Amino acid sequence: MSIPIADYALLSDRHTAALVSRTGSVDWLCAPRFDSPSVLGRLLDPGAGHFVVCAADPDAHVGRRYLDDTMVVETTWSSAAGTVVVLDALATGGADDPHALGAAAPRLLVRSVECTAGTAEVRVELAPRPEYGLVTPLVSLVEGGAQVRGGADVLVLSGPVPLQVAGAAASGTVVMRAGERVTLGLQHRTTSEPFPEPLPQAELDEALRTTIEAWRSWSRVHQGYQGPWRDLVHHSGRVLQALSYHPTGAVVAAPTTSLPEQAGGERNWDYRYAWVRDASLTLDALWVAACPDEAHQFFDYLAASSAAQVLGGDDLQIMFGVGGEHDLTERVLGHLAGWRDSRPVRVGNGAWTQRQIDVYGELLGAAHRLVAQLNPEHPGATAWREFLIACADAAARRWQETDQGIWEVRGQPRHFLYSKVMCWVALDRAIAMAATLRAEDRVDGWRASAEQIREAILTQGWSDSVKSFTQAFGSPDLDASNLMIGLVGFLPANDPRVLATIDAVAERLTDARGLVYRYRTEPGANSDGLAGEEGTFLLCTFWLAQALAASGQGERARQVFDRAARYVNDVGLLAEEVDPGSGELLGNFPQAFSHIGLINAAWAIARAEQTG
Repeated sequence: MSIPIADYALLSDRHTAALVSRTGSVDWLCAPRFDSPSVLGRLLDPGAGHFVVCAADPDAHVGRRYLDDTMVVETTWSSAAGTVVVLDALATGGADDPHALGAAAPRLLVRSVECTAGTAEVRVELAPRPEYGLVTPLVSLVEGGAQVRGGADVLVLSGPVPLQVAGAAASGTVVMRAGERVTLGLQHRTTSEPFPEPLPQAELDEALRTTIEAWRSWSRVHQGYQGPWRDLVHHSGRVLQALSYHPTGAVVAAPTTSLPEQAGGERNWDYRYAWVRDASLTLDALWVAACPDEAHQFFDYLAASSAAQVLGGDDLQIMFGVGGEHDLTERVLGHLAGWRDSRPVRVGNGAWTQRQIDVYGELLGAAHRLVAQLNPEHPGATAWREFLIACADAAARRWQETDQGIWEVRGQPRHFLYSKVMCWVALDRAIAMAATLRAEDRVDGWRASAEQIREAILTQGWSDSVKSFTQAFGSPDLDASNLMIGLVGFLPANDPRVLATIDAVAERLTDARGLVYRYRTEPGANSDGLAGEEGTFLLCTFWLAQALAASGQGERARQVFDRAARYVNDVGLLAEEVDPGSGELLGNFPQAFSHIGLINAAWAIARAEQTG
């Protein structure tokens, strides 16, 4: 049976990510980018590759944490015989500039092992399987470690542990005594690059030390939030930073693919790409959890990736590869069993061809929040100004059209209410930024379109029979995204229709634990074009807490927040969903959306308590 999703911790060098389990196994590593094929993929199939470093005693007690203010994981194995501590990190390189975290990442996974008491036997096993497990590589011993060659990938394991090779794996054990320490390193290159040599212990130790200091330097410079749940908010800020791709500023929705929304189901998607919506909301959340000084980089990335489309009158593509790639064609990896037999395993994401007109609102909303960081004298200022103006014009032009909505339904396009609201947001924020955008001549037209959108939403989006705003024009279905109506300023947060929508979601769109569904998936309730069910959405539960706080219901807000925050795992990470039956985390992990929701809900509660 696959390891529970909640048993993993995240490592990141801001180029790619790894997931390491409580048992000391790195079961997910894509190299050299977040969206590259995996070289370690046991997360999705028992035979798709792993890298274990752990105490050999199966009865040892295991505890773990992130080192303070870092994304470096410390795992401790304790038994009557002795104690072993392992530090795991994807090396970020030095920290001369805290705003350039990961710029000098050496493409190196570091695993430092120290015996702190008694004696302990430590087990090491490296069994990589490049190209999502398709390739069984050649593994050979070299002086100072082992070399792995398979397909286009080259891996080198460095370290003083005696190894043996069998079955395309290198393994060994070492007995350690109190005060002894060894450090292992796994480097990745391609066959088009010079093959690396095994690294000496001193160099591996230095890589770990500089990574710890780099994360702490970033945290010191960026993180000033002092409100309730401070530690959770700061940690979530670091998680969001860890999900960003340094070279471009892109932000992945999650570092994994095909972790399911229902165990054994087909709702399995590749989230290792940059959604315009998610990345915009990430920057918005980082405004609270960590001053987003890198905002220019993100807007430059988006302008370069998509400005030609929007300026040419086409839809804004909703997502891109982390380098700006457009074609994210979806395919199935039929050779992989999937997490707990959840098939199909997909790479690529077919949603890249969808129309989602809400993206204009999230994008301009983030720009408005971050306007102080958007220096009008920046070399890329002309490009991002023209891009944002074009997005506002597109919202004014396209708001009456159908789309697939925020949840990317694979059924028929509809007039989703949230999409209309976010088109209004796009125009409202563009009007507020007109001077910065040097677009004062467009304000009258934008204002007229915004009023048309408002009238349509108030007359076609509200249902007297349901006593709530509904999912789409003419629909009786509830949708948690309508909690945003008061939060984005479309209506006052205490407007009777907003309060009624909050109560409808809290009463009719929750499970027995009080966690919120996006919408109902029972047959006949709606048509999202997919079979099966899904869990409750942590983002939506945090939205409920945020909406309650904004409407002056502080005690209810705290209760809902605590209800959702209870599902952080032992190292403070959240997946996308919670299984309504078992309470187990589901979906790609860790999920940017969930950590965004946590940050914004905490901030809303803090503001409500400060202002009364």
